[in-house]
Amino acid sequence: MTTLYGIKNCDTIKKARNWLEQQQIPYQFIDYRVDGLTAAQLQTFATHCGWQNLLNTRGTTYRQLDQSDKADLTEQKALALMLAQPAMIKRPLLLYNGKYHLGFKPGDYQQIFGLNT
Repeated sequence: MTTLYGIKNCDTIKKARNWLEQQQIPYQFIDYRVDGLTAAQLQTFATHCGWQNLLNTRGTTYRQLDQSDKADLTEQKALALMLAQPAMIKRPLLLYNGKYHLGFKPGDYQQIFGLNT
């Protein structure tokens, strides 16, 4: 089963979902805001992707944090921030064949799914 994690109103999520649908790849979409996110799930994501890769430091939510929240970031502190505000998690997060992939680029997805260009 293919699972796509993210937030439904994110433009990159929309692109990834459209790509999957155009390729007729069945998937389950998990919206952090609607379906929720547990600390255990987030820890699993961080284990596979690295917490630094998982944290979206370019997004508005992160940029609007107090400097004290951004200072001296540790894995524990970053995971707590992402759990409290899932918009800080880089999107999309794709789980396919037991492997986690961050971000969306059509060429990368073609390789992940073994599709010819």
